[in-house]
Amino acid sequence: MCAVRLASVPLLQLWRLQGLRCLGLCVFFHSIGMVGEQVVLGWYVLEITDSAFMVGVALGVRNLPLLFAGIPAGVVADRGDRVRLLRVSGVTMAAGAALLGALVAAGLGGVAPALMLTFFTGCARALHQTARQGYAHDIAGGGGVVHALALVALTARLGGLLGSLAAGVLIARLGSASAFLVVAAGYLASALAMLPARPSERPGEASGASMRDDLLGFLGTIRRDRVLLHLMSLTAIAEVLGFSHQALLPSLARDVLRVGPEGLGVMTAARQVGGLAGIAFTSGLGGASGYGPLFLSVLIAFGGSLVALGFAPSFAVVLLILVAANALGAVTDVLAQTLIQIAVPSGLRGRAGGAWVVSIGMAPLGQFQMGALASLFGVGAALGLNGLALMAVGVAAALLVPRLRRL
Repeated sequence: MCAVRLASVPLLQLWRLQGLRCLGLCVFFHSIGMVGEQVVLGWYVLEITDSAFMVGVALGVRNLPLLFAGIPAGVVADRGDRVRLLRVSGVTMAAGAALLGALVAAGLGGVAPALMLTFFTGCARALHQTARQGYAHDIAGGGGVVHALALVALTARLGGLLGSLAAGVLIARLGSASAFLVVAAGYLASALAMLPARPSERPGEASGASMRDDLLGFLGTIRRDRVLLHLMSLTAIAEVLGFSHQALLPSLARDVLRVGPEGLGVMTAARQVGGLAGIAFTSGLGGASGYGPLFLSVLIAFGGSLVALGFAPSFAVVLLILVAANALGAVTDVLAQTLIQIAVPSGLRGRAGGAWVVSIGMAPLGQFQMGALASLFGVGAALGLNGLALMAVGVAAALLVPRLRRL
């Protein structure tokens, strides 16, 4: 089914570009904050509510802005200075995480402040993720975008690995407040990493239209371009059914495996290790053909790995399956971003990034339903049901949408 060939890896050549070095460091520090925030938020909410469902709600609220702000953020990224947007979004996320850490340290935390401030940082993250995709394309061009995105994803996973381990240790030894403050430091460092970067040289993309016209125009493009719509839909389904498994990790760590916050940090780190393995694969892909069949194949395998995770009998086996599942998830993620980027004209790169952000913005639906399923039927059953559903969707797309097989 898969015709993609592996090629020599040009990541070292891309790393020589100053703009991509700055972007890579920015994403590295951003991921320390983002993944660290995921760990500490999930644990903190579980501690104060004792509810797997509320953990799903908190992680869902964290990602909810991506759904509503994705395409408007993409319009902003197309019309503005993407470097400046990356700086501003980093500082904004740092402020939100620092305020939450200060509230928790002062004994003024709780579910409501946590939800409000994580929603605030999520709005800034929508802008960050659209701007960074467009900037990666500006630097590498269409021919190198898959490798540029793979390099960015590599630095993201390395940062996430460090952030997850650090958050778990900090929670266990110093408490959640300290972990939130380290998250804020990671976000601030991501903004500082972009200080040496210069705006990319890209052709005049702004039409004379208003932001409203640009937004409505891109929504019209999505309606007309069935391939783009299918890619967005499959990305959203992968997020809802696949990546939502992270919402169950706090309950899995505390209530099933009984390994505590440090174990949660290790499990989250295993996700990052798997992501690194997946990115190592995607960084060696050849020219932009054959990605569609590979995307569909990996999507099906991703679902199968979640079924296996639901039956895992021990902590060690859980870690191994988390590595495998997230390797497949990382390949799915990079290929989805690449296919969406190459499906649109050059003047719409930011909005293409926004389309991807909207798709992953469906995560709250997955996290809500995953938490509800776990509360009703248990963690293993929730993982198994979602995995089977994802496999079914992948098979149906392969059979019913032949254009995807020709991408």
